Amino acid sequence: MTDSSLTPAYARELDLLQQELATHNPTDVLQFCANYFNSKLELQRCHLWQQEAKAQAAGINLFPAVSVNSSNAASRLLSSLTKQPSFKSPFSDNDPHANHHDDPLGGAPAPGSAITAAEPNAPDSSANLFKSYNVGKTSAKHVQDAPDPNDPTTETGSSKNTSSSAFSSFSNKAASGFKFAPKFPIAFNANRRTSVSAETINPNIFKSSDWKPPVNDLTPEQREELAGNLASNFLFRQLDANSKKTVVAALTKKLFAKDSEIIKQGDEGDYFYIIESGTVDFYVNGTMVSSAGEGASFGELALMYNSPRAATVVATSNVTCWALDRSTFRHIILEGTFNRRLMYEDFLKDVPILKVLSNTERSKLADALSSEIFHKGDQIVKEGQQGENFYFIESGNCNVIKEGEGVVAKLGKGDYFGELALLNDKPRAATVEAVDNVIVATLGKSGFSRLLGPAVEVLKQQDPTAH
Repeated sequence: MTDSSLTPAYARELDLLQQELATHNPTDVLQFCANYFNSKLELQRCHLWQQEAKAQAAGINLFPAVSVNSSNAASRLLSSLTKQPSFKSPFSDNDPHANHHDDPLGGAPAPGSAITAAEPNAPDSSANLFKSYNVGKTSAKHVQDAPDPNDPTTETGSSKNTSSSAFSSFSNKAASGFKFAPKFPIAFNANRRTSVSAETINPNIFKSSDWKPPVNDLTPEQREELAGNLASNFLFRQLDANSKKTVVAALTKKLFAKDSEIIKQGDEGDYFYIIESGTVDFYVNGTMVSSAGEGASFGELALMYNSPRAATVVATSNVTCWALDRSTFRHIILEGTFNRRLMYEDFLKDVPILKVLSNTERSKLADALSSEIFHKGDQIVKEGQQGENFYFIESGNCNVIKEGEGVVAKLGKGDYFGELALLNDKPRAATVEAVDNVIVATLGKSGFSRLLGPAVEVLKQQDPTAH
């Protein structure tokens, strides 16, 4: 049984894990669970890496924590064109449950896989905790050295892959039986993330005088539930509040009978789907790779990239879905992303503290910002609380209030606040309250020093607590 407070997507994942535990009854439960989730992560990352170039063109960073390190500019360029990072799991080398096989997507062994050149019965000189399992060995006919993902002379398995998954929450059949070693991105969270600067998008290709987003009658409960489901999808996280409302209002209900095909591999994508009720199976080249239920979503990548469907989705029960059509999807996601960047770039040019940033640095900062709306009387930050965000005021006015002193400052468009708590890692020094309706652009703590660059030094110089 899963916790009723969990979202449907989380509850579904835990239910699937419990089924696997009951089926395999592993002796090492922690290792088994690590394998299970890292195998699911592997398949998702392997597919998304194939889509990275298209995602960059749309201004989306699919791998915020992955860095493919190269020693010089030439190798960096070559790596960006032909290489994918290793997705090797840190758990696989000492894993008694793992059988080390080829790339799960069907090609050469994946970069960083645990396949070695040792014979199955060769003596092992390493201090392996699980020697009796012959971990890291395979039969001679499958022996192959694992390629280095940072070596520009090495061909990776990604160039040979012919099948993939378009679904961000995929598990796979191999994950259930642990037929291959799950893998993590190399340099996982090791380096600072940099925002992706997208190629130029011409918004005129989306503009049409007769296009209007569809509006459907939904109950407040349905709107709230659908908004929650969209929040877990990487494509919709950075949309502003109005765009999210437009997406939710445009969703239409579609019913599918048991055993019917919702989408077919190779077909042109026409809808993005969110499952309201029922269950589905995903098939790639005729092989079932995953299942999903209430709250899961699928179909977005085919719409975004104008590519054929990467999998077939079959209803395993009567299924009710909410669907977003292709035209609305592309107008909101792609045009919205482009317009959002232009808006923030223009706004940031007028912020005095950011004059020290280059155009490139401002573009990266614009990609990382998100908008929040506050109403009159709302406390945007509260004195004494731990600081997690830095704020620029896009519109509206605020009062800065200190306990025992009252209003000590007034802020308006272009002003900023919240930097002291982040600079000094201390609680908020004052409360900032909205005087009227206020829109702020927020930057999280992790991106504060990473993206503000030289502006951070200016903030430190102006910090009144530093003197």
